[in-house]
Amino acid sequence: MVEKAKDFLSAVQMARSTSPKRNFAQSFEIQIALKGLDPKKPEGKIVEEVVLPHYPGEPKKVVAFADGELARRAREAGAVQVLGREEIAELQKDRKQVKKLAESFDFSIAQADLMVFIGKALGPVLGPRGKMPKPVPPTADPTPIIERLKRSVRIATKEQLALNAKIGAESMSDEEIAANARAVLEAVERKLGGDLSKIAAVRIKTTMGKPVEVEVKA
Repeated sequence: MVEKAKDFLSAVQMARSTSPKRNFAQSFEIQIALKGLDPKKPEGKIVEEVVLPHYPGEPKKVVAFADGELARRAREAGAVQVLGREEIAELQKDRKQVKKLAESFDFSIAQADLMVFIGKALGPVLGPRGKMPKPVPPTADPTPIIERLKRSVRIATKEQLALNAKIGAESMSDEEIAANARAVLEAVERKLGGDLSKIAAVRIKTTMGKPVEVEVKA
């Protein structure tokens, strides 16, 4: 039987208290089951990047495709890797290395005038994985963009009408995890145009724990 909670804070507290102790740090996840949508149709698909109010554990890894000043700023802002035009051209020759790169980061940004080149060189690998970069003007400060991406999660429906996202770690406070969960649900509600009847269930759980269902109020 699934435990039930009246709000996210209560759900996080229940999930934490009932979770079996493990010899590794567990994560907190949100699971959102949907209904009344056809995932095979465009209007039935949900693909969103949600900026969370708190890091969901470790900051997300951001790669920058840039040259010159933008490359320098991206490096200073915490990009885990910065690749310029020459590196991209070299990478293009080895599809295995492109796949390896794609698995090494969560989000990416790119100098706007490199987007077409990146699309041709890396798009066939990055595109299907939802990891094509966000364009940034060469003179822009990438710091706030990278900071937002480090606090973001990507949610997407596939064949099943369900969304899952990591929203926290055991080391975080209950309030921080609850705030992250709320941000994800609010993003889904906006995508659904506020139609809460399409949300079948919302649950919070730890990696190895049992889910706790959260009451969703219309």
